Amino acid sequence: MARRDDRFNKNEPKDNIEKVTISMNRVTKVVKGGRNMRQAALVCVGDKNGKVGVGSGKAAEAMDAIEKATAAARRNMIDVPMVGTTIPHEIIGVFGSGYVLLMPAVAGTGVIAGGTVRAVLEMAGIKDIRTKALGSTNPINCAKATINGLTRLKTAEMFAALRGKNVDEIKG
Repeated sequence: MARRDDRFNKNEPKDNIEKVTISMNRVTKVVKGGRNMRQAALVCVGDKNGKVGVGSGKAAEAMDAIEKATAAARRNMIDVPMVGTTIPHEIIGVFGSGYVLLMPAVAGTGVIAGGTVRAVLEMAGIKDIRTKALGSTNPINCAKATINGLTRLKTAEMFAALRGKNVDEIKG
């Protein structure tokens, strides 16, 4: 009989996507018969070349929760516009009561970020950036606020295409 792990590995595409587990929580639901313990996982996946996704999953076993979270993160992958090794402009990502300020940085600065935000940015392949988590520092809020900020980034080429002009006219 095939093991559960083999079944998951057959379906996963063989690509260069890496994953990192951001947080694991033990959650409890009180039911009539007692306490129902489960594991909740928050996972970030990315190719370190401009694609990143965050997902969460919950299951009775930790490995099953991580697999569910990984599948959810792969479904929710986004493309991150980058200028060299940093982001094109400053932006604030928002999710719930969590705010993450993302600021571009010159080459050689590195990733200046806390644990959750750092994991998402490194999976996206951003090498030079400064960040500050404002409001809630809950890992789920921080990760999703970072993704929110990254989805709203636009390059000069994107702005030029929206306005029907070339990049030189936009930059002035």
